[in-house]
Amino acid sequence: MKLELLTVLSIALGMIACGRSTDSVAIGDDEIADLVQRTADANKALVRGDIDRYIALTLHAEDYTLMAPFGGTPTHGFDASSENRARMTRFFKSGTLDQEVVAQYSSGDLAVLVTIERVRAEIANLPEQNWSLRVTQVFRREDTGWRLVHRHADPLVNGLSLEEAAAITRGDR
Repeated sequence: MKLELLTVLSIALGMIACGRSTDSVAIGDDEIADLVQRTADANKALVRGDIDRYIALTLHAEDYTLMAPFGGTPTHGFDASSENRARMTRFFKSGTLDQEVVAQYSSGDLAVLVTIERVRAEIANLPEQNWSLRVTQVFRREDTGWRLVHRHADPLVNGLSLEEAAAITRGDR
């Protein structure tokens, strides 16, 4: 939890350094509740392979970053092209998702949702299985509404031993 809070603070400080205003209208409880519900609905659509619904519910910021649950280099921007939509539709199939909110933070035009997405789905060519993720999503309020600026997900819901974590960081699988 301390690491998540440090992430939130780092993002807020970074936005201040980039000249983004942090002193705007306070975020109300109803607004956060709506964001939580819309995020759950969007991600439920995503794991079902309903990519158009996901994109309609999730406005991605131009400076969006994704730290995917499989690791690797973070990606920048969101590709909403028809080719990428088709690829995503082939990747996500017949899934279900229950979103558990672990924590939520808001300040100025920033909102952070820390969740566990309890997913059961067919992903790519793998049979249906548990795909639960620990997720941190950062949203920025813009003139057009809340935009997703950052998503970080990992499959470590069940935890790892110190030895397993060390093997991963060394590159030993």
